[in-house]
Amino acid sequence: MSERVAIILAAGQSTRMNTKTAKVLHEVCGRPMLEWVLDACRAAGVQKHIVVVGYGKEQIIDRYKDADDIEFVEQTEQKGTGHAVMCCRDNLAGFTGQTLILCGDAPLIRTETLNELTKKHEQEKSAVTLATAVMSDPTGYGRIIRDGYGNIQGILEHNDCDERQRSITEINPGYFCFQTPLLLEALDKITPNNVKNEYYLTDALHLLLADGHKATAVTAVAAEDAMGVNNRRQLSLAGKIMQERIQDRMMDAGVTIVDPPNTWIDARAEIGQDAVIEPFTCISGAVKIGDNCRIGPFAYLYEGAVVPADAVVGVFQKLKQVSE
Repeated sequence: MSERVAIILAAGQSTRMNTKTAKVLHEVCGRPMLEWVLDACRAAGVQKHIVVVGYGKEQIIDRYKDADDIEFVEQTEQKGTGHAVMCCRDNLAGFTGQTLILCGDAPLIRTETLNELTKKHEQEKSAVTLATAVMSDPTGYGRIIRDGYGNIQGILEHNDCDERQRSITEINPGYFCFQTPLLLEALDKITPNNVKNEYYLTDALHLLLADGHKATAVTAVAAEDAMGVNNRRQLSLAGKIMQERIQDRMMDAGVTIVDPPNTWIDARAEIGQDAVIEPFTCISGAVKIGDNCRIGPFAYLYEGAVVPADAVVGVFQKLKQVSE
């Protein structure tokens, strides 16, 4: 397996969130968005994570200052995704493996997608491999441009598309895998020749193609996986999707959830086999529930609650800890 690093873009201010908190620290099912991305990378074999920070940098650095696999790079001016990656040049110097580039505000990314991306990158010996998704409403996303044979010709950002191009539904979710030396070469050639006068990372793809290098794609990534979070409504939707994944995983592991839409379970919770979770129960924080427990209905378990095997937490109970 190739050595692998990830650049995670987390510098944006996101005025649409209307917040004083760094956007990537907003939580989805009890965990910051950035943490979901970091965990997906770690499970995909990433050895080093370069997190590009800007707005709210102190909050992000303080949150992850003890993580020995994270390096922080500051983007002092917001000049686009390409500029954010340019800020990481020194951190990539001398590295010849794969560089993944991802967005810190896309918490629904799956390890399986990253594994497929890096596997195809190795098999095809591509200069760059990207993921694509098809969305019924692609507004705001870069469009994948292909020729008549289906080969990728480039990516056009939404603001740079004409009316015909905006009708394209295959989009760029922002998952890239580059050969690092070729990425560094391309970064030196990017110019801000676009509507927003920014340095686009997608121009690295265009430059590599123009130089005769190979670009491949992992297609048909689920639309929900590609969703970025730019406002509170999207944050809520991401939480709903993630909650369904958490509950599905727990039910597959032997937990009965009587009414999933009316139950909320924190991503950090641990629930034992044959436990039953009744409707209108909220499990918040790193709660531990043993085997054969019955929780609810209308129960609320707080951070730190430890429920021993065979215990019953009844109607309208609010607990921090249940002991034998």
